[in-house]
Amino acid sequence: MSEAVPTTANRTLRRLPNTAHRPREYLTETEVDRLIEAARKRGRNGARDVAAILLAYRHGPRAQELCQLRWSQIDLRHGRLHVNRAKGGQESVHPLRGPELRALRPLQGNSPYVFVTEGGTPVTTAWFLRMVQRTGRAAKLPFSVHPHQLRHATGYKLANDGHDTRSLAHYLGHRNLQSTARYTALSPDRFSKFWND
Repeated sequence: MSEAVPTTANRTLRRLPNTAHRPREYLTETEVDRLIEAARKRGRNGARDVAAILLAYRHGPRAQELCQLRWSQIDLRHGRLHVNRAKGGQESVHPLRGPELRALRPLQGNSPYVFVTEGGTPVTTAWFLRMVQRTGRAAKLPFSVHPHQLRHATGYKLANDGHDTRSLAHYLGHRNLQSTARYTALSPDRFSKFWND
């Protein structure tokens, strides 16, 4: 006699589209401000979390780039950030302004990494995802938030401020201008200087 072998049906798991989770793939400047304010009030690592969100918004790094950020890439005296891009992106040097400098200075410690856990090890992309999601809930944003929305927020903010596509592409480390074109497509002011009568 042969024993009955249980069978399992192979099913393809389908991922829901992003629109099922949130209305858009970027945050507005007001939403980022709410996120930063909520991070400031959350727990004993508020200063670290605020700095991570602020740098993610102001400089558009991917989560991996942010988590691997080292103090050797930062020149606090001259206000410069050397951005090493993942995915073969273009490296660049960004200016650090007052808010970023004030957020970074208290984080200086013995680790070569800027963002570290309480145990002194570098943070991970999983940490960054969880931190941004929890902070989004604490900020009472009406949809779930993920770290890449901060990178997209950078692109949309700079495009809406009128920066040209080529400069924006270099700032975000895009090698292909088509990756950057998405930010200018939704700029409400992109046609404002057409047909000035």
